[in-house]
Amino acid sequence: MRAVILAGGKGTRLKPFTTTIPKPLVPIGDMSIMDVLLHRLARCGCERATVAVGHMAQLIMAYFGDGAKWGLSADYSIEDGPLSTIAPLRLIDDLPEHFLVMNGDLLTDLDFRDLYSRHVESGALGTIATYEREVRVDFGVLGYDAEGFRIREFSEKPVERFNVSMGIYAFSRAILDLIPDGRPFGFDDLMLACIERDLDVRSYPYSGYWLDIGRPDDYDRATADFEGMRDRLLGED
Repeated sequence: MRAVILAGGKGTRLKPFTTTIPKPLVPIGDMSIMDVLLHRLARCGCERATVAVGHMAQLIMAYFGDGAKWGLSADYSIEDGPLSTIAPLRLIDDLPEHFLVMNGDLLTDLDFRDLYSRHVESGALGTIATYEREVRVDFGVLGYDAEGFRIREFSEKPVERFNVSMGIYAFSRAILDLIPDGRPFGFDDLMLACIERDLDVRSYPYSGYWLDIGRPDDYDRATADFEGMRDRLLGED
């Protein structure tokens, strides 16, 4: 099982923590964010991880080295400029028929082996790990008639539910044919291209623990959660 970890971003939303170190090296307890991810990947049977790096690449490469400390083989793909979340895959010329892709700034207890196996068995082009999120609207919401003037509905502080991407994917190699060379191409671009072509991309719904560490309040929650969930997140429970 092969994984690609996307770790090339600047982590702008997580400042000031990312002012002097790249986001994958931001500490969670006595480990870094990507420490936890690599441990879990290895416990789930991943043998090789390719880390797509750009911003502060040398620090990430120096810290993680060949990956032996984490029980897998690590190598690196270097971006010369920002390529967003999906275009970096075009720089990796030895991807196997099926592989995992994930952001390098998340915490989860998802079973990567099960996601990978389900994807291979399905024959789909891509499988997206998804999570149901609740968004509370802190206002009274009004609904209008067709002309947009007369109020017909009212809901006080409603809760909306959405299925969102976890930033974890299983892809088949043919997905690379959709990715243009030499320019940014993100997950949003990929999904729109797949939908437009009516390609077989499936959901892998998940309801366990998942946290995307994008903002300072996410980081505060991650540090609070980690010690109580350490073995579970590392895949050692």
